[in-house]
Amino acid sequence: MKSPCEEIVWDVLPSIRAAIAEELVKRGISQKEVSKMLGITPPAVSQYVSKKRGYNIEFREDIRAAIEKLADDLIQKRVDDLVERICGVCRMLQEDETACISTKCRGKSR
Repeated sequence: MKSPCEEIVWDVLPSIRAAIAEELVKRGISQKEVSKMLGITPPAVSQYVSKKRGYNIEFREDIRAAIEKLADDLIQKRVDDLVERICGVCRMLQEDETACISTKCRGKSR
């Protein structure tokens, strides 16, 4: 059984990164530049954008809006602490009682 922290590392963070990467690419940012912005490898961005990795969670509308705002702020270079901003999105998701982010939910619709 995974601990809550393992759930975050294996499921939540990749889903958040995938959503941010997708937003940035959708706005015309190259995958190489996205990798620099997020501090991840270009192959990771490619896997996120092609939905091979990080698409385990569907975000409710307010969380999706926070991700879009973060993408805007990254493009405008208005992000001082990316880790803190991603943690904020993660906290929102953890507070979402409709989100299924634990192993007990496997097999249920996400």
